[in-house]
Amino acid sequence: MATAAAVPASAAASAALKPVYNEQADARAELNQALATANAQKKNVLVVFGANWCGDCRALDKKMSEGSLAAHVSKRLVVLKVDVGRFNRNTDLAQQMGVPLKKGIPAAAVLGRDGEVIKATGGGELADARNMGDEAVLRVLQGLHANP
Repeated sequence: MATAAAVPASAAASAALKPVYNEQADARAELNQALATANAQKKNVLVVFGANWCGDCRALDKKMSEGSLAAHVSKRLVVLKVDVGRFNRNTDLAQQMGVPLKKGIPAAAVLGRDGEVIKATGGGELADARNMGDEAVLRVLQGLHANP
């Protein structure tokens, strides 16, 4: 009986979660804006592909927004979150950047200020973000960009 009562509460809580990824965004326009910001701030761009339904995507977003990981990210990277929906949105952009979404999301690429890909995740390195500690996420991010 307690389990049955917990299901509706859990569903309500899930529905109330604030979206992390903008499902209506024009990803290419946002990429151009992120590159302009990166140029002005002399940073690289971290493009994170994910979806609002993905618990690991939400966990990664939270980790990158708090504590020492947030400090690392904000100091070195302009972050662009790109919604992939149910793998039916912006997959062409992921493919163009060499990010294999079939290995799991979240997935990411770091672009230089010129828009060229420096490095991308290729094997689902962030796909278990909710079970990764901050240090593990930091190691992945440091491996993706040229200025650790």
